[in-house]
Amino acid sequence: MIRNANIPGDDENRPPVLELQDVTVSFGMGAEAYVVLDEACLKVEENEFVVVIGYSGSGKSTLISTLAGLTTPTRGAALYRGEPMPAPGPDRGIVFQNYSLLPWLTVVGNIDLAVKRLRRDLTGTARRDYVQKYIDMVSLSGSEKKYPSELSGGMRQRLSLARTLSMQPEVLLLDEPLSALDALTRSVLQDEIIRLWEEDRRTVVMVTNDVDEAVLMADRIVPLTPGPGAKLGREFDVTLPRPRDRTTLNFDPDYKHLRNEATRYMLQLSADKKTRTETRRFTLPDLEPANFGA
Repeated sequence: MIRNANIPGDDENRPPVLELQDVTVSFGMGAEAYVVLDEACLKVEENEFVVVIGYSGSGKSTLISTLAGLTTPTRGAALYRGEPMPAPGPDRGIVFQNYSLLPWLTVVGNIDLAVKRLRRDLTGTARRDYVQKYIDMVSLSGSEKKYPSELSGGMRQRLSLARTLSMQPEVLLLDEPLSALDALTRSVLQDEIIRLWEEDRRTVVMVTNDVDEAVLMADRIVPLTPGPGAKLGREFDVTLPRPRDRTTLNFDPDYKHLRNEATRYMLQLSADKKTRTETRRFTLPDLEPANFGA
């Protein structure tokens, strides 16, 4: 497993890039409060590619929002490099599920808007070349003048990824960015994200509900228990060598063992949740309305 690669003076005492310490996130007040995350604990080290897997409604997006500084924990602490989580900033780039593109701007315009805001040192030709670099990086060359409505779902997600990468964030947060795509497009973008990560080794946290996707992409898999009140469960280290070839992984016994182990664990979490829910059920008393006319 590649971890903390090419870091001069790497120090074991360095705090994690991202950390959640017994983080609880709830919405509402008092007895009506809905607990999404319950005492969740997570550490993400420099240059790691961590994938959090969980069922729909388990709080994956809330987890990403907390790591981005968009959501403040109700209890516990969210830390960035050992300090309290700052407000959202370009150091933590997010790629959302829904693309979040500006429909009145072209491919160039969507990326240039971010570049113009954050790279004030770039002007004229230098800025145009910089924008084009990220368009080429995600294979959108030739689509520079197209608007989001003229792009396929996969192309929109590539554009969203290019815009985020153009900000050169220290941490890349991926909120199920491939969940709405067809299987073939999803595979292409999985490979694209892995390739981009292997080129510059940014710290990445991605959430998904796909075990195969997690095993293919991650250094470490962290399951999220079913909500409400989700916690982060047993972790799985992915020691499969990189680069990973999806065409041969299915024949790798280590891959099959890890995939099966992670799948069984997720199914067991679901079964345990169902058992606890059924245990809490109670039978209403068999009452008949009073017959006042008798």
